Amino acid sequence: MSDGRAWQGNVKARLYERARERGYDSLTAFAEARPAVPLYLLAEELGKDDVAAVQVLSGLLAEAEQRKQVTRFVRDVLVRELSDSLPKGWPAVLDDASLGEVAMALGTWTAYTPETHKERVKQARAALRATPPPPGWRPLGPDDELLRTILPDEEC
Repeated sequence: MSDGRAWQGNVKARLYERARERGYDSLTAFAEARPAVPLYLLAEELGKDDVAAVQVLSGLLAEAEQRKQVTRFVRDVLVRELSDSLPKGWPAVLDDASLGEVAMALGTWTAYTPETHKERVKQARAALRATPPPPGWRPLGPDDELLRTILPDEEC
């Protein structure tokens, strides 16, 4: 996708058109039908040559803001990042390699988090470090019990 086609035309309209073509009334519905699928794979499914993962991320955030479910969106992004970085689940031992994978997932998650939720994500990361999840833990969606414990809904 290095040719820039993802940035040509009306990106937002293209995203919604592609989701509707696949039978979904929103980008969120499309993504929810694919729990724990990394953002770049969602983008490829919507348009390998003209949709970027960051566009999907932005569209999902906009819908979450409209529904006042940004915290759930933030948890969903973590699930997708963990699925990509830790496909076998949370490591039993945090050696150099697995620590790097965890750090990459949490760092990307933080980068993708809207400013309104950065402090809460920082606290959630600290909670994961202080009390790591059980080995093999793989959240399958944003409503995972552990995720809801460390990052509960607090929408207005």
